[in-house]
Amino acid sequence: MKTITVICPVYNEELSVRYFYERYSKARDVIAERYQVDLTFVNNASTDMTLKIIKEIREGDPTVQVISHARNFGYQASIVCGLTNVIADAYIIIDVDCEDPPEMIPIFVEKWEAGYDLVYGQRRWRSENAVVQLARRIFYRLTNRIADSEFIIDMAEFALFTRRIRDQVLSNRSTFPFVRIDLAYAGFGRFGIEYKREPRRFGKAYYNFFGMAKFALGGILSASTFPLRAIAYTGVPVMAIDVAAALMNLVGLSVSLATLILVNFAFFSYSFTVFSIYMARITKDVVGRPIFIVDVEASETNDPLISVQNLPSRIAMSADSGPG
Repeated sequence: MKTITVICPVYNEELSVRYFYERYSKARDVIAERYQVDLTFVNNASTDMTLKIIKEIREGDPTVQVISHARNFGYQASIVCGLTNVIADAYIIIDVDCEDPPEMIPIFVEKWEAGYDLVYGQRRWRSENAVVQLARRIFYRLTNRIADSEFIIDMAEFALFTRRIRDQVLSNRSTFPFVRIDLAYAGFGRFGIEYKREPRRFGKAYYNFFGMAKFALGGILSASTFPLRAIAYTGVPVMAIDVAAALMNLVGLSVSLATLILVNFAFFSYSFTVFSIYMARITKDVVGRPIFIVDVEASETNDPLISVQNLPSRIAMSADSGPG
């Protein structure tokens, strides 16, 4: 039987875990005769009863695993951790809050059986206020316009993808993973399914407007070098204005020096800001710290976990190697 691993990042979701597992189990039973399906929770160092509840579920269902982080490394790192530590024929990413309905898992599998390597949910409807929805629409469409490679509009990480796409995702050595960009970049055949995001049933969302803005900025930096290229695009007109102003001054025409200074100051301020942001990213990538650290003692899996030497940063020597 082919294997499917469902990866579910969690952080302080003690109220949602059992409800999610109940709905997941019903969806899994639809395909259980054809596939071996495992569920791997990636616990992002929860401080409530989340880990305890997952382990209680595992006692009655050994196909449930949990990989626990040493601290909160964030949602994207949790996905990469799950992909790194589990080998399967296909992978499904889903959130525990059930805003992305587990009942779509069999539908994803049907499209995979039809030959698609990537089957993803298109979030056409959300239970959010109009301002947040507008901000999301602007982010997706702006990123799509300026991305260096293809960016799939209205797609998040709620998706099924094959092992060969998983391998491409893990080949990205950036310390700022943005998985949905890598899924689109990998190519291969894909199919989008429109759906309505459900309202969260339990607990609270951990993304506020500041967090979403930070996430959006990180996504743009991961997807595009346009902010850097914009310096060149705007630098030529600014330089032309400076030359024209200098020539006008030579022939005795009046030039507003204050306006000229403000234009140049705005250009240099933007340039230094963009350079600083990208240099900060480059510096962290060069340092190359692991994007996640697993707490092996708190984890319970059916197979050994991947050692730190083999994490996506790939900077440490393997355990059996030495100088020379």
